[in-house]
Amino acid sequence: MTSVGSGDRLAPIPGAVIRQPSPEPDDLERSGMLLRKVASGEGPQRLLRLYTPTPTLALTRRESLMPGYDIAVAAADRLGFAPAIRPTGGRAAAYDESCLVFDLVEREEAHADPTALFAQAGRTIVDALRGLGVDARLGEVPGEYCPGEYSINARGAVKLVGTSQRGVRGARLLSGVLAFGPVDHLVAVLTEANAALGLVWDPRTFGSMLTEAPGVSREDVEEALAGALIA
Repeated sequence: MTSVGSGDRLAPIPGAVIRQPSPEPDDLERSGMLLRKVASGEGPQRLLRLYTPTPTLALTRRESLMPGYDIAVAAADRLGFAPAIRPTGGRAAAYDESCLVFDLVEREEAHADPTALFAQAGRTIVDALRGLGVDARLGEVPGEYCPGEYSINARGAVKLVGTSQRGVRGARLLSGVLAFGPVDHLVAVLTEANAALGLVWDPRTFGSMLTEAPGVSREDVEEALAGALIA
């Protein structure tokens, strides 16, 4: 099967949208469950899950093996964030009820190249945010948390959306998070966790829609993402 992307962006295709406006337990476990469901052929070719998370410090399996992991976990607990191992890669991310998390799940045959999915999905999300008046751009901001070439930033100055991936035979999951409120408490837990893990970052690069586009609601962003990705 050829890529569902049109040029350098994802084209909307028939699929399903799952909305979870209220926090629910086991959010990360459900992400893995949806990935396996789509991989098995039970789910649609593309699935978009939009949910409100519980306070979480999402660490990676790689970080769980690093010196200082136990200290990072203790810091998360002390600051009111549940430490968890997420199914995707990257580095630590912190989020809570003030954030929107999305899972984009695709059949593997539709997007076998993980770099292409990062790039095309990133540009598609940038376009969706620009349509809402956000000065969104694709690319890493120096010093950002969970750094990546396909992060989505605002003004080239702060990170707005971080994305990470996981692939299994038959499907691929791309997850992302976007803050809508004050980020001081998120910055605090990331600062302690990254220090424990020996990872350097600049807290000033943590962006929020509250600062970049205060008139844009979570519902506005959800509709823009769903409209851009699901036909």
